[in-house]
Amino acid sequence: MFLTRFRVNTARPGARRLLSSPQVLHAAVMSSFPDLLPTDAPGPEGPRVLWRLDHQARAEVMLYVVSPARPDLTHLVEQAGWPAAAAPDNPGWQTRPYAPLLDRLSKGDHWGFRLTANPVHHIRRTDHEPRKRTAHLTPTHQMGWLLDPSRQERAGFRVLEKPDSKRLLPAGTTQHKHEHHGDRYELTVHDQRSLAFNKSAAGGSPRQAVSLVTVTFDGRLEITDPERIRRTLTSGLGKAKAYGCGLMTLAPLGAVR
Repeated sequence: MFLTRFRVNTARPGARRLLSSPQVLHAAVMSSFPDLLPTDAPGPEGPRVLWRLDHQARAEVMLYVVSPARPDLTHLVEQAGWPAAAAPDNPGWQTRPYAPLLDRLSKGDHWGFRLTANPVHHIRRTDHEPRKRTAHLTPTHQMGWLLDPSRQERAGFRVLEKPDSKRLLPAGTTQHKHEHHGDRYELTVHDQRSLAFNKSAAGGSPRQAVSLVTVTFDGRLEITDPERIRRTLTSGLGKAKAYGCGLMTLAPLGAVR
């Protein structure tokens, strides 16, 4: 597995085109792996190509990619990077083997994390209509999606609670139903984006309209199952993985991402 970082030159027209559509950017990311065939699609829990955009400032956007193979982002440098500054020792992106980090993960370790996800739930308005996938739209419900105990157990981690000195509630107070999750947990949610685009259909079928809501979580976690969290880091968490969701990255506590 490999972890790759690419800084997007947002001033270039090619970059604006890529950033305007998750489907276009997904296609550009996948074209970084010329030897990857459609038949190589991963299983439900197998390693796969994951990507995420981090909007660190108004004009600073970083693309992160986790992949089973080493990518070649030359075409992205030409479209949305700084091709004039590329050199043999600095082609315009940085790729590192992921195994050293994955192998050192141990039960009980604490890490900072970032995750862009598509928090959804299934609802139906009447007993006679099918359940419909619907986005969570409030920070409280979005955090609740990630804090779901069964989701965390399957993913191999738990989000840490704040020390009593950081909590807004007095020590020993039970959680009230209206307490914000951010008051209790080392977790924030930000950068909510509503995306709408047309998905190309195979065989000349009409293009399908796609809409989804994405958010970015920052927080601190404890590893509860090293094998499961390795699977989470390499196969993603949640829905819409083809559209820039599901990639969780870890950082030592106190480190700048």
